[in-house]
Amino acid sequence: MPRVFVQGSPVGHFPRYAPEAGRGAVRRVTEVGEEVLHRPCRDVTEFGPDLAALIDDMFRTMYVAEGAGLAANQVGVDLRLFVYDCPDDEGIRHVGHIVNPVLETPLNGRRLLEEGEGCLSVPGALMAVPRPDRAVVRGQDRDGDAVVIEGTGYFARCLAHETDHTHGYVYLDRLSKREKRDALRQMADRRDEVYARRAAKAEALSRAQGMLTPSGRPCSGR
Repeated sequence: MPRVFVQGSPVGHFPRYAPEAGRGAVRRVTEVGEEVLHRPCRDVTEFGPDLAALIDDMFRTMYVAEGAGLAANQVGVDLRLFVYDCPDDEGIRHVGHIVNPVLETPLNGRRLLEEGEGCLSVPGALMAVPRPDRAVVRGQDRDGDAVVIEGTGYFARCLAHETDHTHGYVYLDRLSKREKRDALRQMADRRDEVYARRAAKAEALSRAQGMLTPSGRPCSGR
């Protein structure tokens, strides 16, 4: 069984970091409460160098922030797009990007898994969120070609989490009021530590390409 899938296709070898990150620049990650995170994003209608550059920046930013996925509105751009570098529960790595994603959650045999989930836009917080154990996302790639990505377990969680972002939802919206308050308290307690770690990793990456290790957990946007 291949250990890495890129854009849904198996590959024999893939570097530790997606090549896009080497071309990109680190962008500021938006935080919960900022308007761009809480409204539906616009469809991508133009495919070209600007979109490709945004994807490059998003990969680099995701690695600096130790995420498994990152949506465009998490770097302040209200477009329906996300990138990911995420393992599934079998340890298989999935890397890629999806433009204009549409999430499908198969009804047959679907189970809900309630596991820990975080978000790069809610730095330092981790809460249990129920998500389907299987997901299919249909969309396009940076060239506008159709792409279908399937995920199970933790990768399915990532796909659902990132697609939520494109609709203007953060995972806090799936929590009770009490749970949301708990998550925001965690963020207040740990935010400075998270940002210090991100700054150190951004500096390391600027000194030598490929020094960052994607954490795989938590998601997005994690």
